Amino acid sequence: MIVDQLLPTTIVGSYAQPDWLVDKANLRSRLPPRLRAREIWRVDDGVWHEAVDDATKLAIHDQERAGIDIIGDGEMRRESYSNHLANALGGIDAGKHGTAIDRTGKPNPVPLVTGPIERLRPIEVENTKFLKNNTERTVKMTLPGPFTMTQQAENAYYPDDADLAMAYADALNQEIREIFAAGADIVQLDEPYLQARPSQANEYGVAAIDRALDGVGGCTALHICFGYAYLQGKDVVKPDRYAFLSELNECVVDVISVETAQPDLDLSTLSDLDVKTVMLGVIDLNDEKVESPEAVAARIRACLEYVPAERLWVAPDCGMKYIDQNLAFAKLAAMVDGARIVRKNISGEG
Repeated sequence: MIVDQLLPTTIVGSYAQPDWLVDKANLRSRLPPRLRAREIWRVDDGVWHEAVDDATKLAIHDQERAGIDIIGDGEMRRESYSNHLANALGGIDAGKHGTAIDRTGKPNPVPLVTGPIERLRPIEVENTKFLKNNTERTVKMTLPGPFTMTQQAENAYYPDDADLAMAYADALNQEIREIFAAGADIVQLDEPYLQARPSQANEYGVAAIDRALDGVGGCTALHICFGYAYLQGKDVVKPDRYAFLSELNECVVDVISVETAQPDLDLSTLSDLDVKTVMLGVIDLNDEKVESPEAVAARIRACLEYVPAERLWVAPDCGMKYIDQNLAFAKLAAMVDGARIVRKNISGEG
């Protein structure tokens, strides 16, 4: 087992960045940046590396203090979940950007692909070592997936988007191999656009994911969601089923991360993932109230009708980037307490 614990807890990817590090008003006022966005940082270039290292240590400490079993770096060094890696690859025009339609339906500046996508250097490898050196718990690193990066780019080089996705997959495969060699226990691909673009996903999504993970030799996860709750607003009603989910039962990924709390997901759909471990989203990030441990426990128990506890991990719905630090920590602590309640019930303790 990756974690010697029933119902292990983890974060999805991002944790709340400190206000002294990031201009939250700027961050929250825009679509997630697909290009580099230096303007969101509140620290000067000369101290940026020290600042993001310190923020990462704080994110690790918060997770440990809350009782999280599988620790991430909180993506403290990133302006968005995808732009850090996507803009570090060869084949991206450094002088001008492209345009793509965001999943909200709005045009967004994105990387312009004008040459062969290549991994020029390690991107998250040193950050993996930093995470590993700062906790004794199981560690997970997150990367944007090849399908989602394809949707978040303008393709001016490859014959079609399927070819671009495979090129992204090859670059990711190199990175993932080195991340595992650097000490990661789990590597997760973030693929929200599988849900947003199911037609294209059916054409080449699984093939690109399998290519990215071919022969990597470690535990792998994949996150699929309906988009950041904060950016969608309070009144958005998310569907109660995924448009692309059962298809992932056929891919090589070990763990599938889904959000269930805010969309009030029809949990019967999780029966489709009968050979996968499910990372269950039980924390609603659009609710400024902290869930009670009992409410978290109820969400976990509801899932046990469709997924056995041995194949269940517990997490927030999505990344915690857009909420405040104190709220993020309180929600993680409640999540851990809720998982403990169910764990005790299963084991017959208390």
